[in-house]
Amino acid sequence: MVRRVPTTATRSRPQRIAIGHRPSAAEIAAAQLLLEPWHLLTSPRFFGLAHVPTDRPFLLVGNHTIMGVLDAPLLVLGLYEQTGVFVRSLGDHLHFRVPGWRDLLVRFGTVEGTRDNCRALMRAGEPVLVFPGGGREVFKHKGEKYRLIWKQRTGFARMAIEHGYPIVPFAAVGAEECYDILVDSDDIRRSPFGPLVETVAPRAEEIPPLVRGLGPLPRPERFYFQFGAPIETTAFVGRENDDATCRALRARVARSIERGIRVLLEERARDPFRNVPARALHRLGQIGGLLAAAAGRPPAATRPHGGRR
Repeated sequence: MVRRVPTTATRSRPQRIAIGHRPSAAEIAAAQLLLEPWHLLTSPRFFGLAHVPTDRPFLLVGNHTIMGVLDAPLLVLGLYEQTGVFVRSLGDHLHFRVPGWRDLLVRFGTVEGTRDNCRALMRAGEPVLVFPGGGREVFKHKGEKYRLIWKQRTGFARMAIEHGYPIVPFAAVGAEECYDILVDSDDIRRSPFGPLVETVAPRAEEIPPLVRGLGPLPRPERFYFQFGAPIETTAFVGRENDDATCRALRARVARSIERGIRVLLEERARDPFRNVPARALHRLGQIGGLLAAAAGRPPAATRPHGGRR
C-alpha cells in the first residue's frame, strides 16, 4: 500500500534513521507556498497520471534536467497534488555536503542516494524517486540536452527487482531551455584553471557548467511531465544479481523515458500557451470573463452582433 503523508511528522528515532524525515502535510503546504511564484511562472503540465499507482508503492525513474532543482520539486509537489502520493527522493551525495541546502532537502523528505537507504524506504513501503543520471546528468555538457547519461548504472533496476517494485518511467521537458551552457566541464578542464578545479571538485567530470538564462536567473520556461505505464518486476524475482536481467530492465526503462521526451517535445511545439506572455494574456481574458459574469454581462463571445466589444 502506498504511504501517504501523515498529519504530523514522524517522531520515532528508529524510523528517522531508517527512512529519514517524512514531511508532514503542513510542511508540504509550506513548500507549496514557497514555490508558488515559480509554479506560476512555469505552469507545469502533467500527462499520464493514470499510470501512477495509488494503491501500492513504486519506483519513479526519469531524466534529470540541467541543474536538477529547477523542475524536480514541482514534479514531486504536482504529483502529490494530483494523486495524493508523496514520493521520497534519493539525492546525489553532493547535495548532502552543502550545509543548509542539505537540511532543506531532508525536511522535504529527501534521503542520500545509497542502496541501504533505498532498501530502507522500500521495506517501509514508500514510493521512491530516483534519477539514475545523478550529478553527471545535471551538469550537462554542450550538446547533451535531454540525453540520458546513465553510464552503466543498474542499481535502480536491482533495487526494484529485489523488492518487487514496479518502475514508473517519467519524462521531463522544459528545464533544459531555462539556461544556455556557455562553458561546460570539458572547457573548464582544458583551461589553465583546469588542474586547480579538478583538485577541489568532488568528481572531475561533474563540474557545474557556466550558464546564462535571464542573466544568472533561469528563464521561466513551461515544464512538461509525462508518466509512462508501470513496468512490472515480479517476473524477475530472485534475479536482482543477474547482470543481463538488470541491464535489460534498465534499457526498457530508458526507452520509455526517451519516448516520453519525444512526445513532450511534440506536445510543447503544439502548446499555444508555452510562453509566459501567452499564458498571461489567456489568463487575463479568463479574468475578464469572470468579471463580466459577476457584473451580470454575458461574455464577449456570446454577445449579440453589434453589441459593445
